Amino acid sequence: MKKSSHSKLFWVGVGIFIFIYPMFISIYVFLPLLIGGVSYILIAGVEREKSYYIFVAIIYLINLEVNLSLPLFLTTISAFIFYVTIYPNLKYFRICKLCQHILSVVLLDIFYLCAIFFFDFIFQTQSIVLDKILLYSLIVDILIVVIV
Repeated sequence: MKKSSHSKLFWVGVGIFIFIYPMFISIYVFLPLLIGGVSYILIAGVEREKSYYIFVAIIYLINLEVNLSLPLFLTTISAFIFYVTIYPNLKYFRICKLCQHILSVVLLDIFYLCAIFFFDFIFQTQSIVLDKILLYSLIVDILIVVIV
């Protein structure tokens, strides 16, 4: 009985986070985007075949893109392209799992940043502006992976 109520409370918290936090990011620009961390959760869900990881990560990323007026599905597509192209080469870090996680998050953030700049170049738009807030977001992404 106790485990079931804890599980329900956990999923309510996750649901509130994935639906409310992206709205707060659009209001308070100093909040981190968590693109790298959530994209890594998506990759971990695909690798471990955990459908709820995949579902939560995709819903969060789509909600973030909608709230910030970013190109739709670009984070998800770039995470899957990263998983197919770059992530298999990171498996050589078997001894240092933390190194693999940190490097994956940093590369996912850089990969998404390159994808959005490529999108902006093709369609002659300006989706994001490079400033210190993006660096702050990258640092928080790394810290979340180290803590979790």
